[in-house]
Amino acid sequence: MLPTIAIVGRPNVGKSTLFNRLAGERIAIVEDYPGVTRDRIYARAEWLGKEFNIIDTGGIELTDAPFMEQIRFQAETAMEEADAIIFVADGQTGVTIDDERLATWLMKSNKPVLLAVNKVDNPEQRLNIYDFYQLGLGDPYPVSSAHGVGLGDILEKIFQLIPLDIPEEKDEDEIAFCLIGRPNVGKSSLVNRLLGEERVIVSNVAGTTRDAIDTLLEMEDKRFRVIDTAGIRQRGRIEQGTEKYSVLRAMRAIDRSDIVLLVINAEEGIQEQDKKVGGYAHEAGKGVVIVVNKWDAIEKNNDTMKDFEEDIRQAFKYLSYAPILYVSAKTGQRTERILPLLETIAANRKRRVSSSILNELLMDAIAMNPTPTDKGRRLNIFYMTQVAIEPPTFVCFVNDKELMHFSYQRFIENKIRQTFDFTGTALHLLVRERQ
Repeated sequence: MLPTIAIVGRPNVGKSTLFNRLAGERIAIVEDYPGVTRDRIYARAEWLGKEFNIIDTGGIELTDAPFMEQIRFQAETAMEEADAIIFVADGQTGVTIDDERLATWLMKSNKPVLLAVNKVDNPEQRLNIYDFYQLGLGDPYPVSSAHGVGLGDILEKIFQLIPLDIPEEKDEDEIAFCLIGRPNVGKSSLVNRLLGEERVIVSNVAGTTRDAIDTLLEMEDKRFRVIDTAGIRQRGRIEQGTEKYSVLRAMRAIDRSDIVLLVINAEEGIQEQDKKVGGYAHEAGKGVVIVVNKWDAIEKNNDTMKDFEEDIRQAFKYLSYAPILYVSAKTGQRTERILPLLETIAANRKRRVSSSILNELLMDAIAMNPTPTDKGRRLNIFYMTQVAIEPPTFVCFVNDKELMHFSYQRFIENKIRQTFDFTGTALHLLVRERQ
């Protein structure tokens, strides 16, 4: 599991700016007035090769201002999920009564708390940080979120205090899979159908499943680990409560899984959020199956399945490798196909191809479709080799990687898929310049 860092503090101290700086992109809404960030926002970040999750929270005031009860609740939940907390204070404003109250509150969390004094944009302002020792949180770290100054020091200290990601011990023959999708698409019902007994709470109320729930299942000497997750909603529609944190839990479940079942509600059809949810699994390099649930509940004609598949392939172009199953958790229709399909995909994710065969394929591909040129320079691909499995990862060594156009890279990937069975699994094709 990747370590998780929560960012908390009063309104308008620069938490979202710090979050965006760590995430490397502008995710949180940043405005120069209090109370803009009401929801917890999450992202995956990296520092010196160390990956971690970060959670941005709404500004906490210990008053009865609008939304404060919800914001406090969100921050408390984010703190529970976090391995460490960055408490952000304003170096220009100085220590406030709310800072003192928050510091006392944070010390009760029993989590490592590091104090970041933000908006310290020049050396003269560093003298202001000494007042913050009175908060009792140890050394204050002067930072400038706007300019990225001082963040390395605070991250270095955090990674001294919390463990790095330790790979979970797992039986090599065990297949771990999770179900992701918007709320109320029937994920828990599918788990129960696969298990053959009511082990997971099933309800028509969206968001019943709050946490990832691991259940072990054996079928014909094959061992599966089933991870059920809370439904993922669009950020703007996430309601107050623990459902706000279901997205982070779902991403953790994806990290722990070999294969992801992307569950779609046949009655509602494909929603925009389904595409985003599927993107999480694809970017993580997992195996993917698109499961259309509640297939029994819609009226059909001879073209219904064909039309639905065309819609799926159009909406999920990046998941062209993912098989589609049309099932009903309620009646059991086609659910018996799920586990055998997972076995096939798991085997495909471990498939290795020798370099000699790969380079024969490469020569045939180049003969069929010559490499592109740019300003008189032609792309030369010297050789290709497989360097990893789960997901299968290939490296092409070239004369200039700038000449490897995305479309030609996709052409080579398609040739690999046409030649070898990589159904259900993402492939990674890397381009390196030969030294």
